[in-house]
Amino acid sequence: MSLYDDAVLVLKEYENQPELRQAYLDHLSAHGDDGMWKACMAGHVTASALVVDPSRGRVLLTLHKKLRMWLQMGGHCEPGDTTLAGAALREATEESGVTGLTLLGGGPVRLDRHPIPGPCTQHLDVQYAALAPEDAVETISDESLDLRWFSYEDVAGVADESVVRLVEATRARL
Repeated sequence: MSLYDDAVLVLKEYENQPELRQAYLDHLSAHGDDGMWKACMAGHVTASALVVDPSRGRVLLTLHKKLRMWLQMGGHCEPGDTTLAGAALREATEESGVTGLTLLGGGPVRLDRHPIPGPCTQHLDVQYAALAPEDAVETISDESLDLRWFSYEDVAGVADESVVRLVEATRARL
């Protein structure tokens, strides 16, 4: 199964946000496999994961180097990715430096379509949640200016509405 096929299957099985889910499926139908990759100027599917430590009621956010915003870990799919879940877990591990992350069961937590600067117009982000092990040690990556744990309650004071909604949906799933 290709990454494109996995994405279509994941989106068809996702039961929330029906209008946005359909927009993602329409995008993939219109652009085929190209709709998965950064080169698709009409937008492309991305995968992200909110790193969460439920035992301490906190999430790990990255201060994105280019956007200068506190965000969950995530980014573009790569040729070696075979599943959206795998891409999200890879991105979360690379950007957080935390080993031993595991995805929260049940598939994506949310979808978030957002405009991006540059020649491409939008990201169609498929958002997961990744559980951090108790002994998690984070390491700032080249893509980050900073990496910091925030209590659930503090996220609204540092991050935009999309991250707040992702934290809320993740907490509901937990």
